[in-house]
Amino acid sequence: MYQHKRLVWTNDYLDPDDYREEYIDYIRANELDWDTGDEDRLYEFMIGDNDDMLDVERMNLDIQLSQPIIVLGDLGLWHGRVNGYRIIDSGNIKDCLYDNVCDYVTWYVDDLGDLRMDGAHHDGSNYYLYRAFKDGLSETQINNFLDKIYYGKCTRADVTRYTRRLGDEIAKVYGWTFRGRKAA
Repeated sequence: MYQHKRLVWTNDYLDPDDYREEYIDYIRANELDWDTGDEDRLYEFMIGDNDDMLDVERMNLDIQLSQPIIVLGDLGLWHGRVNGYRIIDSGNIKDCLYDNVCDYVTWYVDDLGDLRMDGAHHDGSNYYLYRAFKDGLSETQINNFLDKIYYGKCTRADVTRYTRRLGDEIAKVYGWTFRGRKAA
């Protein structure tokens, strides 16, 4: 199935040619005695500029939700694939844009309005789905949901029953729409 990704941020597949003109402008504007053809410095500039953009996206997505966010993970570990979860207690969407495991990450919103992350690291690939708990859930309902995840019994129906997508809030920032829905 084709999936359209609305990109939030990535550090994967960066192309130095996309940064070359900005790099040369930076050298000139700051009157630096750098060789404009120095590929190592261009690469460092590209990485730094892209990392600065991640900080900008965190500011853009400083959106406080009424409930914590759950991260459902499909993790590639040295001994194989496992499923897991973690809770982002802050309930702030900007806190989804952190990962200290993967070397390369791409955060995006898919056609269903779900915030996702695809990441690569030395042992394999991780895939995350970010959802917020729905308002009004009891502690028992939340614990039953977490047990389903832990024991590998969680279905998409369970995910939609206990959580809500984050894409609607993100779409308000970027003006995106999803399957028959208009941006708010």
